Amino acid sequence: MKRIAVLFLAFMLFASFSFAAVNTYQVTGPVLEVKDDSITVQKGKEKWQIARDKDTKITGDLKVGSKVTIQYTMKAVSVEAKGEKKETKKAEDKKTDAKTDAKKK
Repeated sequence: MKRIAVLFLAFMLFASFSFAAVNTYQVTGPVLEVKDDSITVQKGKEKWQIARDKDTKITGDLKVGSKVTIQYTMKAVSVEAKGEKKETKKAEDKKTDAKTDAKKK
């Protein structure tokens, strides 16, 4: 029984570290616009539009003009990697000719 309790506690400790690895950021400023799917905040001269959903926790009265601090994370939605473009034989020859001409001068 003690072994199970120790394993459970070790698992919980490991799980807490994995969740802590996510970087969080924050922006503070007056609210310019509130929509069902976003909140727009003025930060200096820039307008920051932060997405929100049904799971976004809101405390206090969120309305235009309120000063808020928003905690957010950045998460990739999709990634498209493209391979390197191979140069054509003509482009390679032109580069070689340009290097040769530069050396002659």
